[in-house]
Amino acid sequence: MTGTSSSSSSTTIISKDLPSDYVSTVKGFFADVGIHASLPQNSFSKDFYSDLIRDLLKVDNVLRGRVSCIFSVSPAVSNYFNGLHGGAVGAIAERVSIACARTVVAGDKELFLGELSISYLSAATLNEVLVVEAAVARSGRNLTVVASEFRIKKTRKLVYTSRATIYHMPPAKL
Repeated sequence: MTGTSSSSSSTTIISKDLPSDYVSTVKGFFADVGIHASLPQNSFSKDFYSDLIRDLLKVDNVLRGRVSCIFSVSPAVSNYFNGLHGGAVGAIAERVSIACARTVVAGDKELFLGELSISYLSAATLNEVLVVEAAVARSGRNLTVVASEFRIKKTRKLVYTSRATIYHMPPAKL
């Protein structure tokens, strides 16, 4: 059984072995999360996603090898269940980890994220204030590893952890 999705350029393929009630459940889930809704026009501006994440973070503390930031779970980064969206956790972990690495890596070296792992231990609900603390676990000539913890500010409950491997690009020699 095949059907056509709302996009004219793609076709949805559904296995014949899948019960129709499972298909209905999946389609219902996607409809509930608004998969067919149009995006607001301002979301098409250059680097909109970065603007969204950048506006969340407030720097709390910067030391050599350590950075902490505070942010609130706003509706813009909440998921269907009114918790912090997993993609926002990843984006925040990336930003804070690179900032933390920058405290130990020379400013003339370009940094880029090579690997990011995240453990989603619990949920941070809408309007919850969180603290993300990042610390350099190891730094060498070519890479820096940063570990981060996301905690609810009020209770100090650990909700997410991350580990980022950040690669250093040597400065160009002209």
